[in-house]
Amino acid sequence: MSLFVGLMSGTSLDGADAALVDFSSGFPRTLAFATIPFEAQLREQILLLSEPGDDGLDLAGEVSLELADLYARAVEGVLAGGGVRAGQVTAIGCHGQTVRHRPDRGFTIQLNDPARLAERAGIDVVADFRRRDMAAGGQGAPLVPAFHEALFRHPTLSRAIVNIGGISNITWMPAAGRTLGFDCGPGNVLLDGWTRRHLGAAFDENGQWAERGRTDSALLDTLLAEPFLEAAPPKSTGRELFRMRWLDERVGRDRQPADVQSTLTDFTARAIVDALDRFCAGAEEIYLSGGGARNGTLVSRISGLARGRPVAPTDSLGVPTAHVESMAFAWLAMKFVRREPVDLTAVTGARRPRVLGALYPA
Repeated sequence: MSLFVGLMSGTSLDGADAALVDFSSGFPRTLAFATIPFEAQLREQILLLSEPGDDGLDLAGEVSLELADLYARAVEGVLAGGGVRAGQVTAIGCHGQTVRHRPDRGFTIQLNDPARLAERAGIDVVADFRRRDMAAGGQGAPLVPAFHEALFRHPTLSRAIVNIGGISNITWMPAAGRTLGFDCGPGNVLLDGWTRRHLGAAFDENGQWAERGRTDSALLDTLLAEPFLEAAPPKSTGRELFRMRWLDERVGRDRQPADVQSTLTDFTARAIVDALDRFCAGAEEIYLSGGGARNGTLVSRISGLARGRPVAPTDSLGVPTAHVESMAFAWLAMKFVRREPVDLTAVTGARRPRVLGALYPA
């Protein structure tokens, strides 16, 4: 077997996902999957560091250590679930936790302590994937479209894979043409932030709260006027743009919270489908992954805007929606170990394919 572990904790801040993946033959197989939720304090610390302003370097260092320990627990869990020993795994691919992504300024920051993770897990760790792409002139994100292409491209059908994490990103794979990938707007980030503020819950379970509200068309138009949505790829974004202050500046007063949640759900759906229409003309199939793919109300609204194009979870392609991103970082670790360049030139704008990542030996 050719075993790798992929780790991912995204901008939704729900926890760390680990996938144990076998690449030994043909289609990659997930042997086990584990999630370690973030504790509330860690989530709040990451949120604090994610907001532009005066950052505490001590806090960043402490959070990096906590993340490494949490990642190590995720690795222990996924190995136990797969009945695999650490010595059987070639490498861990660990993305780290993004707290600042500023391609406009040429830098990106993912909190992580891969050396500590390697020490605890007893497995080589490949980390720091984004910065090599940025050094080659790319945006550093999104990275998963290369994996989507390797896994989901169809020889005759034009497909779009939409990952709805904190931020939504699209991988567009025309049957005849190069794969394109880009961030298209908010995914769960505003929905979750508004829910935390008004319900004290981590997220709107299955979009039930949004379903009770009524969409405010004037507010929706205001949100859709954000210039990022119409900007041509390559492009990437994060909480630096789509944050609660951005929302507060547009919501104003005297709106019912449930109505705003419904409007945000429509905004997320429109940002996705409008991007598909604008940049992915000819998409015949739309597949969803990430946490947002489990929000029934959001999926229903995306389907309602898709004008007859089938919308389905990546489960239909053989990969559960929750597994896709962590599998992608197992794949990126495999590519690094084999010293195989990853071609993101049409996704991030990098000058040419590059071997992504840095090695931290066990």
